[in-house]
Amino acid sequence: MNTLVCALTGHRNLPEGFDKNMLFYSLERLIKEGYTTFLCGMACGFDLLALECLVELKQRYHVRIKACIPYPGQENRFPDGERKKYRRLLDWCDEKTVLYEAYFPGCFLARNRYMVEGCDLLFAYLTQKSGGTAYTVKYAESCGVPVRYLET
Repeated sequence: MNTLVCALTGHRNLPEGFDKNMLFYSLERLIKEGYTTFLCGMACGFDLLALECLVELKQRYHVRIKACIPYPGQENRFPDGERKKYRRLLDWCDEKTVLYEAYFPGCFLARNRYMVEGCDLLFAYLTQKSGGTAYTVKYAESCGVPVRYLET
């Protein structure tokens, strides 16, 4: 049986009242469609919230989570609460891939390309026409990777 891989991308800043339940049920729907491996870029905001949902779903479904970390210590610049969440959730990841030895300009976009190149579907929360999430969606489209958007 083939493993279907879904990469996650979304904004760091989520609007007040962001519907985590909708995110949870959207991820559960992907699992029921056969996506069993999820690639997470481990950024604040959408990534960590999606990872929280996947950790909960992992209790009910056979799901693998791969943390795609751009460089060691990525979380050191996060606000305290997000840093603690990152470290707690990282323990739930089945695989941890650190892509580069140190930060460099463009390492986040390189991480996003890595995720797109390793997935069958990009699941995106996109509300802006510029930024890393928009770049990642455009890159996926240029590679022929299907994109599904979180319904809000």
